[in-house]
Amino acid sequence: MNSVIYHNPNCGTSRNVLAILHAAGIDTVVIDYLSEGWTRPHLLGLFAAAGLTPREALRSRGTSAAEMGLTAPDVTDEALIDAMIAHPVLVNRPIVCTPKGVRLCRPSEAVLDLLDHLPPGPLAKEDGELIIDARGNRV
Repeated sequence: MNSVIYHNPNCGTSRNVLAILHAAGIDTVVIDYLSEGWTRPHLLGLFAAAGLTPREALRSRGTSAAEMGLTAPDVTDEALIDAMIAHPVLVNRPIVCTPKGVRLCRPSEAVLDLLDHLPPGPLAKEDGELIIDARGNRV
């Protein structure tokens, strides 16, 4: 199985997801979207595949989304996409693509639904929270 992760190396959830993919032995293409940026067709394709609206994909926590007026209910999808292209950090992360689908993986253990097999356990997040026990079962 191969995967792609749209990754922010400064984000703990994104790092946890990448660690889960590696622990599962999944070949993963890592795209640092903060440096690569986005295009409109790329975002629209990812959001459609993940079943997300631009508003659902907007990251407001830890960004200037509120100060930019993007969290107001009357902001259009087009305006959100324009802002995400101009400021890639406004896209929530990580987004993971595997043959089983595309998903915004928050919380990080959501990535487990995109895998053919679970990584061996025990496996914990950076904060020590166990997500796979010693028997290889989801916690």
